[in-house]
Amino acid sequence: QVQLVESGGGLVQAGGSLRLSCAASGRTSSNYAVAWFRQAPGKEREFVVGVSWNGRQFYDTDSMKGRFTISRDNNKNMVYLQMNSLKSEDTAVYYCARADGFGLPRHSYEYNYWGQGTQVTVSS
Repeated sequence: QVQLVESGGGLVQAGGSLRLSCAASGRTSSNYAVAWFRQAPGKEREFVVGVSWNGRQFYDTDSMKGRFTISRDNNKNMVYLQMNSLKSEDTAVYYCARADGFGLPRHSYEYNYWGQGTQVTVSS
């Protein structure tokens, strides 16, 4: 069993930064991708950014490429999301998720494990 726990969310003013963390436990293998998703009320869960088993970042669009950065520390079983230049529309619950394998999945259904999420609220 894999457990994922997000932390680091909170309230930040527009233009500010936050760093989210995702702690994983229950599995030592590193052959998996990890991604951050977000979901705002009334909206579908949205892919933000992922990182492959070998550290390659991948994005669904370029809209967040310049502001959001994902990284992973396999030795510590930690994944991070650095968010800069935050906007009101970034307000959402942010989830980390894990997909076994060597691919670059961008869809929720491709991910096997999910955390409970952490709330990020950006005020204008």
